[in-house]
Amino acid sequence: MKAKTLDREAARIEALKQYSILDTPPEPEYDDIATLAAFICDVPIALVSFVDIDRQWFKSKVGLNVNETSRNVSFCAHCILGTTMMVVNDALCDERFVNNPLVTDAPSIRFYAGVPLVTPEGHPLGTLCVIDRKPRELSELQQKTLEALARQVVKLLELKRVSAQLAAALKRIELMSGLIPICSYCKGIRNDRGFWSTVEQFVQQYSDVEFTHGICNRCMRQHFPDVASMLLPKNNILENEDGPLL
Repeated sequence: MKAKTLDREAARIEALKQYSILDTPPEPEYDDIATLAAFICDVPIALVSFVDIDRQWFKSKVGLNVNETSRNVSFCAHCILGTTMMVVNDALCDERFVNNPLVTDAPSIRFYAGVPLVTPEGHPLGTLCVIDRKPRELSELQQKTLEALARQVVKLLELKRVSAQLAAALKRIELMSGLIPICSYCKGIRNDRGFWSTVEQFVQQYSDVEFTHGICNRCMRQHFPDVASMLLPKNNILENEDGPLL
C-alpha cells in the first residue's frame, strides 16, 4: 500500500533540500550510528533513510547493497506520517505491507522499526530504521536507544546545516571587507563572478540588508529646486553635512 503524503509535504521537501544531504558520499558519523543501531537491536539491516519526492535514499546502510528504493514501496514513507517510532512486528500480518515487493521479494522484510528524523521546525525528513527478515519485537531498552540514536542523526544534520550557513556568511563578510571593484562613471559594482550590478543589488546579494530610498538635500536642491525652497531650511549648513530628506 502506497503511503499518504503529509499536508505540509511541499514544506517538508524544501526543508530536506536545505540540509543538502541527498546524494552525498558516505560519512563515518552516520555509518557509526547505523552500525550501532543494528548491533543494539540485533538485526541484520539498519538504515539512515531520507524520503525524497519519489524515492527513499539511504545516507547510511548496514546489510543492504542498494542506495535507494521507490517511495511507493517505502516503509519509511509510512513512518514519517507520524512523529514517534513505527513498529511492524510481522509485515505479512500488516495489510499495508503484505503485498509489498520488499516483503515478497528481496530483502524479504518481515520486521521493521523506524524513528522519524524530525527537524527542530517539525519536518520529518526520513528515518533511522532497523529491519529483520523474521518477525520479532524490540525490548523497551532497544526502542529507547533507537530513539536516542535518531536524535543524534538530527543533531548531525543540524551541525552540517549551521556550519554551511556560517561558511557562507564568512565568505560574504570576506567579500564585503575586501576591495570592491566599482565603476568610476555609473558607480556599478562588479561581483566575484565578473558581473556588474547596482550597489543595492550587490549589498542585498551578500548581506541581509534591505534598502529604502529617499532624496538627500543636495539632490533635492539640484533636481527639484522649487520643492527644496519650500521644504528645506534656508541656512548656510554645508552641503556635505545635510541630512537626508525622508
